[in-house]
Amino acid sequence: MKKWIVFLLFCLQLLVIVGCSEEKATSIVDEKVKIGVMLSDVGLGDQSFSDSAYSGLEQARDELGILFDYRELTQVGDYETGLTQLVEQGNDLIIGLGFMVEEDLKKVAQEYPEQQFVIVDSVIDLPNVTSVTFKEHEGSFLIGAIAGMRTESNVVGFIGGTDTPLIRKFLNGYNQGIKATNPNAKVISRFAGDFGDDKLGASLTAELIQEGADYVYPSAGFTGVGVIHKAQEEGIYSFGVDSDQYFLGEKTVVTSMLKNIDVAMLKISKELHENGELAGNDLVLGLNEDGVDLAPVRVLSLTSAEKNQLDKLKSDIKSGVITVTE
Repeated sequence: MKKWIVFLLFCLQLLVIVGCSEEKATSIVDEKVKIGVMLSDVGLGDQSFSDSAYSGLEQARDELGILFDYRELTQVGDYETGLTQLVEQGNDLIIGLGFMVEEDLKKVAQEYPEQQFVIVDSVIDLPNVTSVTFKEHEGSFLIGAIAGMRTESNVVGFIGGTDTPLIRKFLNGYNQGIKATNPNAKVISRFAGDFGDDKLGASLTAELIQEGADYVYPSAGFTGVGVIHKAQEEGIYSFGVDSDQYFLGEKTVVTSMLKNIDVAMLKISKELHENGELAGNDLVLGLNEDGVDLAPVRVLSLTSAEKNQLDKLKSDIKSGVITVTE
């Protein structure tokens, strides 16, 4: 009988220990900051926008211990469904990537007024939404400055994913940078109407080459990957966008306009981790805020004079001597 009593007491003690362990594990998870992100239309593997954001959240996970989950458009069929799923998961913050998410995020944010949201690349005027935008025109100015310095044909190209105000910011900055270093150069442009078609990107690049372009700058997501591949195939120079895309064309990609979405993701994660909420102030990130920049210049070598000119232009933008218009 005594043995049975001892055995029962042991079992009860074991159950208490296990229960406490489970409670402790659960509480640790519950205490962590949880972020849900609705990726842009192409999703992971775009080698650009979504991948950069994912990288920033990975860094926040490793450095701050946050938890994050994501949805892709192909999984849910529409942005609203994915956003709603992320809300219902109990995430502390929901992030929508890209201007195409705007309408659905606005709708969901109005349905869940107590939930914190972030929209990247657009502006939503709601008390529970923080907007994050970038000065893409400043980084694109520097890309244009290099193209203007080095073009031999005085014809350079641009391919945009869609003809929207956001993509026009890239083109306008590119134009201004070219004119700053080569007033005689001409810019020809195409808009694909699609961010996910690399074959279309290649076809449009072929058109620009036929018109004499010896440098081409895409702002077109995965469509831009086709631009880079075609440029390398035809022996002209290209530029990457959003992230360092040198590895996509190691004989053609001179540099990339870095749109540091990963920096923005880490900045937001830190604020949420430290304060439990976002202050609600919209973020506008340019050269001064480390929001945009250039990747290392490769493939060709700038002369000392060209490097100095590029550094001076960058410094003048930061100081306000040069204002790059959108």
